[in-house]
Amino acid sequence: MDKRILTNHLLMDDEVEATLRPQHFNEYIGQTSVKEMIQIAVEAARKRNESLDHVLLYGPPGLGKTTLAQVIANELGVSMKVVSGPTIERTGDLAAILTSLEPGDVLFIDEIHRLPKIVEEILYSSMEDFVIDIVVGKDSGAKSIRVDLPPFTLIGATTRFGDLTGPLRDRFGIVHKLEFYNDQDLETICRRTASIYNCDIHEYAIQELAKRSRGTPRIVNRLFRRVRDYADILSDGVITVDITKIALEKLKIDESGLDRKDREYLLGIIEKYHGGPVGLETIATSISEDPQTLEDVYEPFLIQKGFISRTPRGRVVTEKAYKHLKKSFQGTLFE
Repeated sequence: MDKRILTNHLLMDDEVEATLRPQHFNEYIGQTSVKEMIQIAVEAARKRNESLDHVLLYGPPGLGKTTLAQVIANELGVSMKVVSGPTIERTGDLAAILTSLEPGDVLFIDEIHRLPKIVEEILYSSMEDFVIDIVVGKDSGAKSIRVDLPPFTLIGATTRFGDLTGPLRDRFGIVHKLEFYNDQDLETICRRTASIYNCDIHEYAIQELAKRSRGTPRIVNRLFRRVRDYADILSDGVITVDITKIALEKLKIDESGLDRKDREYLLGIIEKYHGGPVGLETIATSISEDPQTLEDVYEPFLIQKGFISRTPRGRVVTEKAYKHLKKSFQGTLFE
């Protein structure tokens, strides 16, 4: 392919990817109660000509925390600076970011639970009083200089709410948990994505994608793109339910949205530990997976679907999971 054509294709894909993200509340699908409460807070802040109170968004990955933060900034009519908690290693890094903000700007910190402790402590005064104390010099010659900051809104996002320290949590005036999406909202997102890509898709195919997307917008968009590939190669580009089922079967995603790693997790507990209870670290070691990945990415959906339960002694696979996997449960063989 000609390099210029390839470049144009890549530019078009980048433009489409940017378009997929909603820019305003009326485009943001799902999370209705959270969206309504934040919208009221935003409108009140604009009416009073004040900066919005600091916002903390938490929940499993892929539910739209970053997108919602950008929507908030757009609705406020301000710029948003995006950083990740682990990348702010020194207090000087945070000071440089904070002093670059304009009045009313939004600072979005993803994975805020991974901020170094010393950086987090510097953040307290900036959130409460819009000041930051910078230490200049070393040893006996060191002195602290207080720098005034413009009023700003900090939006923090985390998948591990319990890992946040109490003092940091308490400084957020608006705290919301993002929940898994229902199939109807995912279908709406899928239709919107198909429209943006200018792709024909059958209604039953939309329903099939939605129910296998783990209640997660990021996943429904990812699966749509993969199914679209199959439709382009195996047929005339129209996404039918048959093409969708073929593609998802190749991707090892079953009717409930479980993928290979989900089944490996459940079968590992059933076959190696008789269904549990078993500790997270033990499970992770047995299937060669990172414990935090299991806890943050896989377990929330499996718990929500009722396939596992957490007990004081460890994880336990439920009868529903045995039935789904067609495994024997207390003498009963599900087929």
